Amino acid sequence: MIKAQYERPIIQRLNVGLMNKYGTKTEFNPVTHIDGNAVKELMETYGSPLFVLSEKTIRQTYKDATRAFKTRYPKVQFAWSYKTNYINAVCNVFHQEGSWAEVVSGFEYLKALHNNVPGDKIIFNGPDKKEVDLKLAIEHGSLIHIDHLDELYMIKELVAGGTKRPRVAIRVNMDTGIYPMWDRFGFNYEDGQAWDAINKIMLSGQMDLVGLHCHIGTFMLTPNAYGVAASKLSQLALSVMKKFKKKIEYIDLGGGFASKNTLKGSYIQGIDVSPTFDQYAEAISTSILNAGFTEDSLPLLILESGRALIDEAGYLLGSVISNKRLSDGRRATILDFGVNILFTSFWYDHKISPAQHFGQYSEDTVLYGPLCMNIDVVREHISFPPLKKDDQVVVHTVGAYNMTQWMQFIAMRPAVIMIDMDEKPHLIRKRETINSIQDEEVMPLYLEKFKIS
Repeated sequence: MIKAQYERPIIQRLNVGLMNKYGTKTEFNPVTHIDGNAVKELMETYGSPLFVLSEKTIRQTYKDATRAFKTRYPKVQFAWSYKTNYINAVCNVFHQEGSWAEVVSGFEYLKALHNNVPGDKIIFNGPDKKEVDLKLAIEHGSLIHIDHLDELYMIKELVAGGTKRPRVAIRVNMDTGIYPMWDRFGFNYEDGQAWDAINKIMLSGQMDLVGLHCHIGTFMLTPNAYGVAASKLSQLALSVMKKFKKKIEYIDLGGGFASKNTLKGSYIQGIDVSPTFDQYAEAISTSILNAGFTEDSLPLLILESGRALIDEAGYLLGSVISNKRLSDGRRATILDFGVNILFTSFWYDHKISPAQHFGQYSEDTVLYGPLCMNIDVVREHISFPPLKKDDQVVVHTVGAYNMTQWMQFIAMRPAVIMIDMDEKPHLIRKRETINSIQDEEVMPLYLEKFKIS
């Protein structure tokens, strides 16, 4: 029998929301286990805070996504977005499932090669490809998605007089009815920039134009926008075929599918408004199939989804440092993690659950991180039970971007573990130490000695 936690009687003004005799209803049930592993035991073993990834959830989500598209379109290939989460163990789960690699920098390209991804299964995106990066990509036969004319000219110079013919695509930006339009990347569809780039590639005789690519935005809640993008890229591909007698091998619709997180300012929970993979797949596949391709000219459909494939598989475990009352009477709970490692708290109202049983009472609470900055807010408002020092919490849906955009600021970054298909935890990234940080520093000799009086 679990002893109930003592709650001292207080007089508290009722908060706005659904009422019961104790005030507002507690938002969540306690989360004591993740994939069969006790939260408290994981934190005792690996420390607090701690990132946890569920391999079971990753693989199931990937299967759901591929099923949604492959039941609607005959030729589909996913490419894992390294910028979303480039921890090698995570990448290799997706590669084992059959996913290619999609990278946006020389650093990520080297990670993909290190993970033994074949060069011709790496898609190289992004506006900042260095000369050395392009040489490597050309040598390995990777798919190079050209972002701007200066990159196109650099590739022409690199292959001039040689025998290598780079396999390239162009990134196209366009009006899909979503604003603001992402037109800082690639070549515009409506004003003819895309055709200008295509003509330069085709008439150069130095490159093979094999694909067309777009990425229309992020956390896209409107599947129909992808239908518009797929239709425009399809018409562009058919026009290339008509003018140059050249088949476009693939159309790449990029990523941007929404996860089940709740965007800040939203009145409805993310799980209720985020489209399903089936809805995205229906909009995209219908547009391509109806565009006018013959059976033998139907292009491969490539998808670079990241967030929607990994977000739900990630958890952040942390502990309560202290509690206090703010000047306006609200309860403030300070946690041992903040925006330095939970960067997405700037975008989302993450679901957060206590990791132990609690009573019926809850109140409007601000959840702060431990950083010495006023913007370190994990949740500005949450109906939460009173937690005491050393109690633990579980933050949900944190698998995307937090382990690539985290900062080594004030505190060292935590360990990351993955729970495998047999519910066994594995350490996949060590907790940082003072040595792992200072090993990269170099101290000039004249600064080594000092005396403080």
